[in-house]
Amino acid sequence: MELSARNQLKTRVKEIKTNDISAEVILDVGGQVMVASITADSAKRLDLKAGDDVTAIVKASSVMLAK
Repeated sequence: MELSARNQLKTRVKEIKTNDISAEVILDVGGQVMVASITADSAKRLDLKAGDDVTAIVKASSVMLAK
């Protein structure tokens, strides 16, 4: 599948916290932690589990920087 989004990060699933509606997927991005909020149905459909290699696709209207 080709996507127009350019911010594609290779990540590994560290942990998944789910309830009936949503899933919080904790990702390891080269030693940095990123959290994705997705539906529980999507997590089940993707058969996500800790240790899986996934691509995080980031689409945002703004990016903040700090120094």
